[in-house]
Amino acid sequence: MESEILDKYRNAGEILFQVLEEVKPRVQVGVPLLEIAELVEGSIMDRGGFPAFPCNISRNREAAHYTPAPGDQACFGEDMVKLDVGVHVDGYIADSAITVDLGGHPDLVEASQAALEAAIELVAPGVNTSDLGAAIQETIEGYGYRPVANLTGHSLGRYITHADPVIPNRGVDKGMELKAGDVIAIEPFATDGIGRISESPTTEIFGLSGHRPVRDPQARKLLQEIEKSYKTLPFARRWLEGDRVDYGLNQLLRNGIIHRYPVLWEIEGALVSQAEHTVVVLEDGCLVTTRP
Repeated sequence: MESEILDKYRNAGEILFQVLEEVKPRVQVGVPLLEIAELVEGSIMDRGGFPAFPCNISRNREAAHYTPAPGDQACFGEDMVKLDVGVHVDGYIADSAITVDLGGHPDLVEASQAALEAAIELVAPGVNTSDLGAAIQETIEGYGYRPVANLTGHSLGRYITHADPVIPNRGVDKGMELKAGDVIAIEPFATDGIGRISESPTTEIFGLSGHRPVRDPQARKLLQEIEKSYKTLPFARRWLEGDRVDYGLNQLLRNGIIHRYPVLWEIEGALVSQAEHTVVVLEDGCLVTTRP
């Protein structure tokens, strides 16, 4: 990896770490979710970065992809809160997540964090991703919980938040071999439920699928905003401007130009914790960009 590119990955990771350190103590019972999301995204830009995706604030059974709606009035209760944040510098992405436990389940939080550390210790060229998954599963089960089997970590590309190879959260028969220059986001999810998630009816995050001609002027204007501002990165409905945003989004969805990121939740309604870091595979090991 060229040193200039590695520096951008480092910069994105430093910004993300600083933002999470600033925001974590602000997550308290009674605080609006929208306030935290806007604080995260504003702090990223104040530090010279850009959000790589909307601030995810998933609670309790929600594992991923919840971000506040425009004018969202929801406030934190005694929740298990997952803050999943992405930062990019010139398209080079850092992705990290923490769990803030407002409900008194420290062992569940520790299970996902310990699994993350166990996987990071193995990262090096030639290591198979199946070995990372096995370490994650063994660690989480050692705490008496289950990994969320149908969620994975992922690789990161320039302006691409999810690429191959994926990083399983359980032991699998066949994985992919890591090589120097790979950039991966390892993100174990632990649960006291059955260990599987499904899609909920809620969607506030979308992404561009491809460019096609659009006849409707409202939809065409919205598409131009999306392509200019977000490229291939996910975006939130609350980020979009205009009087007929929902109409424009529906037109673009109908034509297959954008896709949804629905909120993912644990099938049985059980609690889910999450931990995540971004790791660059180096010739002699690895570099975790999202911690000091």
